[in-house]
Amino acid sequence: MTRLNRLKALAALSMAAASMAMVLAPSQLAADQQKPTDQTLTRQSQVRALPGQLDDVLMVNDNNPELITGEGILVSTFPQAPGLNMALNGRFDLFSHHVYAGQPDQLDSTLWLAVVAEPAGDAPVTLQLLGGSTSLSQATLKGQTASPFLPLPALMAESGTAIASGPGSKVAGDLLRGDIADELQREWQIAPGSISPLVVLPIPVAGLDPLLNGRNLQLRLQSSGPVHLATIAAYGSNNKVPGQDRWRKLLSEGRQSPKEHQPTPREARGKIVYSRVSGVQIGSTWRATLTDPGSSHLNVEDAPISWPISSLERGELKTGQIQTAELKGFDAGTAWAAHGNYGVEYDLMLPLRNQGSQQRTVAISLESPDKNRSGSGQLVFSSSQSGPVMFRGPIEVSGLDGQEGRPSGRRRFHLVLRRGQEGPQLGHITLAPGQQRSVRVRLVYPADATPPQVLSLRPVKQSTRAPVDRP
Repeated sequence: MTRLNRLKALAALSMAAASMAMVLAPSQLAADQQKPTDQTLTRQSQVRALPGQLDDVLMVNDNNPELITGEGILVSTFPQAPGLNMALNGRFDLFSHHVYAGQPDQLDSTLWLAVVAEPAGDAPVTLQLLGGSTSLSQATLKGQTASPFLPLPALMAESGTAIASGPGSKVAGDLLRGDIADELQREWQIAPGSISPLVVLPIPVAGLDPLLNGRNLQLRLQSSGPVHLATIAAYGSNNKVPGQDRWRKLLSEGRQSPKEHQPTPREARGKIVYSRVSGVQIGSTWRATLTDPGSSHLNVEDAPISWPISSLERGELKTGQIQTAELKGFDAGTAWAAHGNYGVEYDLMLPLRNQGSQQRTVAISLESPDKNRSGSGQLVFSSSQSGPVMFRGPIEVSGLDGQEGRPSGRRRFHLVLRRGQEGPQLGHITLAPGQQRSVRVRLVYPADATPPQVLSLRPVKQSTRAPVDRP
């Protein structure tokens, strides 16, 4: 196998899975091989479709190719080919996630990623950054925002310091906290008649072994007028940042960076290849209030209950609900829907009420059940926790039991869920008879996760002791 093919094979793996394999010591691998045969754990639970729906905010979704092997346009809404001829106006978002494995004849090459924009009309346009962040997998120079893949435990509670493992996890956490990476400016004035770079960011591999790096970028934008936008990849001369003329030339030539993963046609039978997205999706936030049917509240006596998160084609847990964002436009040979809802924020309210005559305590968790065997009144899990990582990222919960029985404010946790893993409890909610409390759950579905997951409300064995804070 040539060096280039070897690097392609490495990069074609999930960045999360590949990075986790790199940190396993030989003794750990040997121990995994000696583990007993995996056993199935079945838990009876209601599995309800998630109320609510995606909003209509457009999101430029730039993820095909994931592994960039050549210069060119990644995705474009400009009118000239291969653009989608789509103007963006008002609120819109950008999700971009890519991997770079160097060039075959160099050990220190850098790929540059640019986001460029131009007014669709003759008037200047102001673009404001409402929120956003970016991160490399690994930094090669001081000052670069980066988040290496670290072998974190299943649950870690944040206590003032951000926790992340991988660039998708890092950026999702920044969006939840409202943090903005230093590489991003807050406003751009875009003159008509010429493209303006909004960000120009490196994906370097110098000094890395293997030569493999990734970058996640997410922007929440507000435009004062219609604009066209494109993301473009280019090599810098002697690793210098490409100038504006270089971006203009690549855009005007219409050269595309090579795509990957041809999708299975919609409604085709047999094995499905979801592919990756290069297009514009409809929806960036899913807001919902989770109640019992026909009620304004959720009775805690109904637990256990679970709701799918990021359900998709052939992964809807028998609920009949596919949450995948539809695409307003997409490049040929790429995914026809935004399978996985990467970069989408889930903002969920649970108005809980204890309608019984005794005190009740429930726990809340995010879990990763077997997507093929779960649903219809049950969730199927695995006794082993040595499978591939299915979710690695942050989640925020408000309204859990706090000190002296008072509801807590916002608490953030970092989760690492493997295939078939029951999720660790994020906290308890204890309600006296007739008492009610609202719990809020927020997460940004992180890059490198594998959908779907479920949000679960589970009963906890009752105790006569007063509730205490369990961080």
